[in-house]
Amino acid sequence: MKNDNDIQLSGPFKVTDANGGAHDVAGIRIFDEGYGIIDVYVDFAQRIGELHLYEDAAVIRQVLAKLRSLGYHGPDFGHGDLGLQDEKVIVLEAPEAFNGFAAHKGWKNLAEEFDEDEDDPVMDGVASATHLDALMRKFKS
Repeated sequence: MKNDNDIQLSGPFKVTDANGGAHDVAGIRIFDEGYGIIDVYVDFAQRIGELHLYEDAAVIRQVLAKLRSLGYHGPDFGHGDLGLQDEKVIVLEAPEAFNGFAAHKGWKNLAEEFDEDEDDPVMDGVASATHLDALMRKFKS
């Protein structure tokens, strides 16, 4: 499921689930941009069916170990939206601490564009003046 909007974080490796079953991971990827919360896609080489590996603590621990070996330092992940889970993919939701690691890999936080507008003192002054003018017109009428 690789496309031009993906950032490949890891190549293939193996994980073992809590029941001792071995699974080949094809790779770990994220989308190249987003709004603050990053979904981490763990692609498997074979169908994982109804194993619910997105809930398997042993699998998640091994995925995190792989990401930490690549430079991620931060809290553990939880599973992503249940609607995103698939036959060959588990989706984990990264905490905000992951954003710095992802940015280092090329991820763009689209929410920062909005934050910059809110912190602009010139724009704050324009908004304040506009509100003041509207209030003055209201009191005059």
